[in-house]
Amino acid sequence: MTGIFISFEGIDGAGKSTHIEALAQAFREQGRALVLTREPGGTPLSEQLRALALNEAMDPLTEALLMFAARREHLVQVIEPALARGDVVLCDRFTDATFAYQGGGRGFDRSVLAQLEQWVQQRVDGGLRQPDLTILFDIAPAVAAARLSTARVPDKFESQSQAFFQRVADGYDARASGEPARFARVQADQPREAVWRDVLAAIRGKGWLA
Repeated sequence: MTGIFISFEGIDGAGKSTHIEALAQAFREQGRALVLTREPGGTPLSEQLRALALNEAMDPLTEALLMFAARREHLVQVIEPALARGDVVLCDRFTDATFAYQGGGRGFDRSVLAQLEQWVQQRVDGGLRQPDLTILFDIAPAVAAARLSTARVPDKFESQSQAFFQRVADGYDARASGEPARFARVQADQPREAVWRDVLAAIRGKGWLA
């Protein structure tokens, strides 16, 4: 079987993590080998870099470099081998998050992020590794903030202002507008069952689930 790479994206509080487990189970029930992973993270080293990036104050370039360093290890150690085996890879965030959070939220130079993307995600065939499908959970930052107010102790990103999350949302919108064929937008402020139906519709539209 051909490997499938699906990423889940959205601002903190969008609810994407609620549905990624359900989609993993749907693929398993159809007999697909599956890797469920996240970014930053996915390998022991990448998880260490995640802890630094999410909790320590640092220069914006340092933060961006940590994200891409973690991503490189993740690609080499987990994602590329899984796709080569024909597995389904479900990833909670990927490079779009870096363009949204570091590029949009932090206001970091997107041309530098694009160069890092080229270096880190280069495939052996010369192409650029991107998800086959990115499910973007669209939600108003005010609604997401209300959800986060009752969540666990926030990390340094989750504790940012609503204005920060508006810039992140704008960053996601710019990324999705630039590659519309790769993105499936889901309205995340619907009831959970309606969101799940939209997620399934996006996957079935690709012919990946019966």
